[in-house]
Amino acid sequence: MKILGIDPGMAIVGYCILDFDGKNIVLEHSGSIQTEKGQKEGARLLEIFNDLNFIVEKYRPDVCAIEKLFFFRNYTTVMPVAHARGVILTVLAKYDIPVYEYTPIEVKKTLTGYGRASKKEVEQMVKISLGCDKLPKLDDTVDAIAIAISYTRNDGLLKQVAKG
Repeated sequence: MKILGIDPGMAIVGYCILDFDGKNIVLEHSGSIQTEKGQKEGARLLEIFNDLNFIVEKYRPDVCAIEKLFFFRNYTTVMPVAHARGVILTVLAKYDIPVYEYTPIEVKKTLTGYGRASKKEVEQMVKISLGCDKLPKLDDTVDAIAIAISYTRNDGLLKQVAKG
């Protein structure tokens, strides 16, 4: 099963492709879609749309795990992120890819057992889950990987994979 993990944003969309066989998690690819701050919002959203279309066509994920917006202190940040998320969800709908949403607290709790875990603790659990020593440099990409790993720990998925 191929899982597309996404950490949405206007400036940076972190993403990854995980291959999951029910036991093993393999990071097939990871990266980011980065838009220029000086561009108009519409142009930035179009760039996210086009780049994500390319990624979906290239890797053909079975499902997508994406960060869910649930609370923002900075209202000037929430709107552009919500717009980017809308574009991302549009691409996923275009390809009929099922979407599973996780809040940052859910991801932290799933990976570490504690919903208020630090970034370092989450990173350590991502390394352990992937069996690697190094992670991508961008936090957004690491967050996308953590979100995708959270999906692999979903009880319903594990039962589905076990049935074949």
